[in-house]
Amino acid sequence: FLIKDTRRVISEAAKKSCFICCKMGASITCCKTGCDRTFHLPCAPDGECVTQYFGAYRQSFCWEHRPQQALQPRPSQHNTCIICLDTVEDKISYKTMGCPACQDARFHRHCIQRLALHAGIAFRCPCCLNQDLFMMEMLTMGIRLSKRAPSWHCDQEAGPSDQRHSRCDATMCLCPGGREHAEADGTWQLRLCSSCAAEGTHRCCSSLGNSTCSWECNTC
Repeated sequence: FLIKDTRRVISEAAKKSCFICCKMGASITCCKTGCDRTFHLPCAPDGECVTQYFGAYRQSFCWEHRPQQALQPRPSQHNTCIICLDTVEDKISYKTMGCPACQDARFHRHCIQRLALHAGIAFRCPCCLNQDLFMMEMLTMGIRLSKRAPSWHCDQEAGPSDQRHSRCDATMCLCPGGREHAEADGTWQLRLCSSCAAEGTHRCCSSLGNSTCSWECNTC
């Protein structure tokens, strides 16, 4: 039955087009009743869609029906991401998020996602340090959490925390120089996971074109 269900899902997805890239094979449908928008999971960020990674099932929402944060706007002079210190929008949006506990911290979505994967079970608001309310809000807004120990604990055990991951972790490394070999650009340039930076791959080993700027490992 499982094989038949899988084949049916694949067959149905092949007939649906992604509303973001307009290509066929979109297997994800917005969970909002009455909405028939479908999309590919990799296209979700470009379409500002949210996928919730908790509960019994994974739920996805299109840009129109995704959950929204109810936070008050802040004076423009304070609109700085607390993580990267770059400017954020002056209002809450898909790309700009905030802490529901202190109502003060602002951060980019990609910054808090990166922090969540690195912090693991120690994930909390980087400003007020609230954990329970903050964590549930981030889960609702589509931030993926890791159940492992903080990456900086592993770094301290392994060596200096400023060491950059420097090997190809592809299932099959094709580089003649081996997994440790890396070049500044081209086929054997080493790309690190854009979310956790804990795994890497040569462009060729994961079929990444020269124009591809980001890559995520299977764990992320």
